[in-house]
Amino acid sequence: MKKLLLLFVGILSTGIIYAQDVTDAVRYTQDEIQGTARYRGLSGAFGALGGDMSAVSINPAGSAIFNNSHISLSLSNNNIKNDVQYFNGFNTSKESNIDLNQTGAAFVFYNRNSNSDWTKFAFSAAYDKVQNYNNDWLAYGTNSTSIDRYFLDITEKQAIPFGVLKLQPGEYIEEAYADIGSSPAYGYPVQQVFLGYWAGIIDPVNLDNSTNDDETNYFSNTAPADSYYQEFYYASSGYNGKFSLNFATSYKDRLYLGINLNSHFINYDKFTSFYETNNDPDSLTKNIVFENWLSTYGSGFSFQLGAIAKITNDLRLGLSYNSPTWYRIEEELIQGIDSNIADPDIGYISNIINIYPSYNLQTPGKFTGSLAYIFGEYGLISFDYSLKDYSNTKFKPTSDAYFATQNNAINNQLTTASTYKIGGEIRLKQLSLRGGYRLEESPYKNGNTLGDLKGYSLGLGYSFGSFKLDLAFDQAKQTAEYRLYNNSGFPSSASLDSRFTNVTVTAAFNL
Repeated sequence: MKKLLLLFVGILSTGIIYAQDVTDAVRYTQDEIQGTARYRGLSGAFGALGGDMSAVSINPAGSAIFNNSHISLSLSNNNIKNDVQYFNGFNTSKESNIDLNQTGAAFVFYNRNSNSDWTKFAFSAAYDKVQNYNNDWLAYGTNSTSIDRYFLDITEKQAIPFGVLKLQPGEYIEEAYADIGSSPAYGYPVQQVFLGYWAGIIDPVNLDNSTNDDETNYFSNTAPADSYYQEFYYASSGYNGKFSLNFATSYKDRLYLGINLNSHFINYDKFTSFYETNNDPDSLTKNIVFENWLSTYGSGFSFQLGAIAKITNDLRLGLSYNSPTWYRIEEELIQGIDSNIADPDIGYISNIINIYPSYNLQTPGKFTGSLAYIFGEYGLISFDYSLKDYSNTKFKPTSDAYFATQNNAINNQLTTASTYKIGGEIRLKQLSLRGGYRLEESPYKNGNTLGDLKGYSLGLGYSFGSFKLDLAFDQAKQTAEYRLYNNSGFPSSASLDSRFTNVTVTAAFNL
């Protein structure tokens, strides 16, 4: 009971620890609306079309295109296949889930004043899943670099007196870990060295010298070797969702204007487990396990402005602006570590907890231009172009020294990215056939950390009058270089070739 109490006290003292980086920033800045089956069937090229609940999430003016009040609900089966390479190891993993990715309703009101040019008003409320974080994969292979470099690199960059890592009389592991994290002079990096020492992976030189509390040089208990067998397991779950209130109007049925007020929410969990072993008889450490559990919760706000103009009866032009999203995020990290020579009185170190102070994240804004041509009752073709400068992403407060460093890294690593979407629809009486293609450029300057995303879609729909049923199939591919531990002397990465496949069905009703 005393140990649990001390752990709780230690958690509360972790008030100034930070460990966020560019990867976290990119995760929450991407905003792929998963949407209705009709929207997905056209690969999301809907900015100038409107008349669809997910189209309203792209261009707020789209709700004023509806001729009747409307409601829709969409279910999607999401599948991810990852081909993973880690040095000489290859592996394939798959993840599948079914979820409610969209629902919403639009209510249309006609102006009874026949002398007014403002002919129609619309109000809508909708939920859209912006990102699905469910994913897992396993990487394994033989590396020439040991995980000991993760810990030693910190000691070489930051002079850490050995006395900081030692337990005081009556002090518990959890308490010492929390005290290090809350210290302005040490923080998260030194917590990692603390774990490496108590797991037996590293030691200070002159360990037998009782006066070496000021020692700042460390060595590894893992003998130098040509190869180390390593496994890295990654599993994530959760979502980024958006709830929108929309207001739109029509002027002379030629110009449509709209605004969205959006509430965002994040629920994200990530678990990683690293395992290393070697067969060197001179190595004291032969088996190392290092585990991390990250839980993230966040909420935010953004707004959107949009317009759709009928240039002719058949040609439509759309323009929309997505403001930055201003997030408030809370995170909790649990770490665990062990090796075959860990202190026998301690053994596997588990449930070491960091509760980070809440922080703010501002994502970049986005502009979308759209063009669509309607072939009467026979079909349509539509094109969307979006532009977003990911280097404008900011951790806040910007005056914080750690966040200033990360914002500088964001500016150096991220860039402006374009998204191209094209889609078409052919109508055969009540039956509609659809197809589309999209290209989303990488937000990274190097184009390797996360590659361009390329995908296509197919869909069909059938109108029963006031009730419509739509089905879509879409698939996209993207490569990535996932660095196991960012900002460390252990630079190893797993190469991922990911394929995303979705089947979406939507039921829509005119009210």
